[in-house]
Amino acid sequence: MKINTSDIKITIRPDAPAGSVLKDVWEFRHLFYFLAWRDILVRYKQTLVGVAWSVIKPLSTMVVFTIVFGKLADLPSGQVPYGVMVMAALLPWQFFTNILSSTGNSLVSNASLVSKVYFPRVIIPMAAVVVALVDFLIAFALLVGMMSVYGVWPGLTILLLPGFMAIAVLTSLGTGLFVAALNVKYRDFMHLMPFILQFGLYLSPVGYASSIVPDGWRFIYSLNPMVGVIDGFRWVLLGEKALVYWPGVFMSLLLSVVIFILGLKFFIQNEREFADII
Repeated sequence: MKINTSDIKITIRPDAPAGSVLKDVWEFRHLFYFLAWRDILVRYKQTLVGVAWSVIKPLSTMVVFTIVFGKLADLPSGQVPYGVMVMAALLPWQFFTNILSSTGNSLVSNASLVSKVYFPRVIIPMAAVVVALVDFLIAFALLVGMMSVYGVWPGLTILLLPGFMAIAVLTSLGTGLFVAALNVKYRDFMHLMPFILQFGLYLSPVGYASSIVPDGWRFIYSLNPMVGVIDGFRWVLLGEKALVYWPGVFMSLLLSVVIFILGLKFFIQNEREFADII
């Protein structure tokens, strides 16, 4: 069969704006659904305890933090049991770290797909968010069980939970897009992430309440966007029993939007090189 090369048209597009990329993602939404479902199956297939991994990790961390910070250090937890306070913070932190870890390594893990087929590459890291959401829902069931045992129930503030989850998604996905693009060029970059996340765990109010930070340092402390997210989670789940620093929450919202926009822009600028480098 003879192909007339004169009939072949090649269009070279400049870097597309973020709005155009999101439009492309919508057009390829069926691929997004497929990749998300595939990642869910891969995560839980051929595992010894299956979905229990989503519970074991936060549960074991909660026990350690409760012993170290709650018993030995005797840090305050307000009017709620220390374990419940820690678990309410571990959920958004685990949600954040799962998205960041998955998105950061997503392009390298799908190298054969990136190098052979055209589609908006941003779909791959975005699909990883769905897997993290499944893990979150499983761990959330554990928190609900703990709250019922201790008789702690949320009020109408629970309706704001999706909003704080959205802030966590923007922060982690924006950061993950940076890491994913860098990881294509520098494969050892992902080796730094466990150290950074471990460091961030102690810089974020997971094992303790952010109220122990001196008032003069609260705003600077809130430059960590996960501080406002974690405080917000505790507030929507525990109500007035968990104090919230509202300037920090608004700072988290602003930073999450900025991080996502910059991360998406950086990813788009480097997207055309992925297939050649990976």
